Amino acid sequence: MLQHTESALVSALGEIDARAAVTFLGADRIEVLRFRDPDAPLVRYATLGMSASPMTDPTAAVADPLRGPRAELLLTVHAGHPATDRVLRPLAVLAAAPQVEGLVVRPDACLDLGEPLWPGAPFSAVLVAESGGLVPDLPLPDPCDPVRFFPLLPMTPAETAWQRARGPEALRAAWLAHGTDLRDPDRSAVPLSG
Repeated sequence: MLQHTESALVSALGEIDARAAVTFLGADRIEVLRFRDPDAPLVRYATLGMSASPMTDPTAAVADPLRGPRAELLLTVHAGHPATDRVLRPLAVLAAAPQVEGLVVRPDACLDLGEPLWPGAPFSAVLVAESGGLVPDLPLPDPCDPVRFFPLLPMTPAETAWQRARGPEALRAAWLAHGTDLRDPDRSAVPLSG
């Protein structure tokens, strides 16, 4: 199944520029693939391996090996910042969270690493965006749920705290109102009020 997932990523994002693998105790191997956009100065990172098993609610009595949401994570940043390639392990940590912590990743979820996404990054958390835009959902044979490719929107600590208090919709509105470039690896926090 991961071959189909990788093919879907390549079809949407182009050829893989680099890949790295991370294995965590008690979890399957997670790869992080890097794609360079030939038409724009962007770098995209995508996880591969998170979707191998469905995410299971930790309160469920029995884990269904086929049914349940499946996902991979996507992060897009402007190219040219050498430290962003150090995001590979943090992305793998986030992708392993469903297996390690029983987390079900959904749109509007806040995933907080508690440390910078890469050395010197002003972000330590991400907001999970809706799937289907950059990489279309990948249908799987019944009874499996499709694989959804969730973009991650980096948040500064102030933005993370504010969205927890006000909600993700309010943060998205603030980003939009200020024309925030969410792909800028050096951006500062959006002005927050109210």
